Amino acid sequence: MPLTTYTFDVNKIHSSRINDVDWDNLVFGKTFSDHMVVIDYYNDEWHEGRIMPFDNISIHPATSAIHYGQSIFEGMKANKTINGDVQLFRPEMNAKRFSLSAKRMCMPPLPESLFVDSIRSLLEIDRDWVPNNSVSSLYIRPFMFATDPLVGIKPSSTYSFMVITSPVGAYYPHPVRVKIEENFTRAAKGGVGRAKAAGNYAAALYPSKLAQEEGFHQLLWTDSNEHKYIEESGTMNVIFQIDGKLVTPSEDMDTILRGITKRSVLEIAKSWGVEVEERPVLISEIIDASKSGKLEDAFGAGTAATLTHIGEIGYRDELFVLPEVKTRKLSNKLKAHLNNLKFGKVEDTFGWCHKI
Repeated sequence: MPLTTYTFDVNKIHSSRINDVDWDNLVFGKTFSDHMVVIDYYNDEWHEGRIMPFDNISIHPATSAIHYGQSIFEGMKANKTINGDVQLFRPEMNAKRFSLSAKRMCMPPLPESLFVDSIRSLLEIDRDWVPNNSVSSLYIRPFMFATDPLVGIKPSSTYSFMVITSPVGAYYPHPVRVKIEENFTRAAKGGVGRAKAAGNYAAALYPSKLAQEEGFHQLLWTDSNEHKYIEESGTMNVIFQIDGKLVTPSEDMDTILRGITKRSVLEIAKSWGVEVEERPVLISEIIDASKSGKLEDAFGAGTAATLTHIGEIGYRDELFVLPEVKTRKLSNKLKAHLNNLKFGKVEDTFGWCHKI
């Protein structure tokens, strides 16, 4: 990947907060680095980016994003390798997905090279905020929102793109309990399920809260039409291992977010000769496989979650317990290889990792 080509107006913080961080107790998304990126869109073009001290932002009470929901985001991570290098994992895929989300939400796409360069430039300044161990990362949150000071239902004519970063530990430190959701819907065909739009997550909060009150960590969303097919989980895509094969819902459906971690896991597995099927996945198929002992594994894949094992699946009045994590050879091997790639412990034969 080429070096930074865009220029940014840089205003560095006077005194870093880095020495105040408890690096051994990082709560996901609560500690933020010294600087952030801001790039504004007006008069039909993106203007020069700024890197400034992390701080609150001031917005008009009629800001369009608050009232009409034009808001999208991405999730990425930077890791420090065993050689002390800072690197990103497949940032061009996040840039592409961000552009697709913008298009679906009637927002101006940010040039993909500018998206990546803004993150590169920010990390060059805040590279010391990348944790120096193999269990933590610097989480990167690029986002864009509409900024017209107008109460009127129309696409905004102005927008702000920003990037903030946060040193984090594991999102899910233990296997998760998930419930198959048959009443509420995450996304409908023809909707915005494929976009990483803020509203998708807002709509999921209430059903997720109900599931958490029952003792589950997350939901397995199903199709809006019949609630017969599994789609994805709230914070990650989902992959099953049935009779030796990896089976996952097809991304051809526009109700499923195209996952970068999921895609990477599947590509690694294929390179090892593992059979992979991307297709519609019936709830009944998963339940039958569990009852017959053919469901060998189930796990989520996502930037925040990385590869998270599913320990139990709730369906109606039944609870299906998966094999102990230590016995799941393929997913453990995939998780270790993915982490080793990100931390520079194995050769990057795919060319996915990009040094800062």
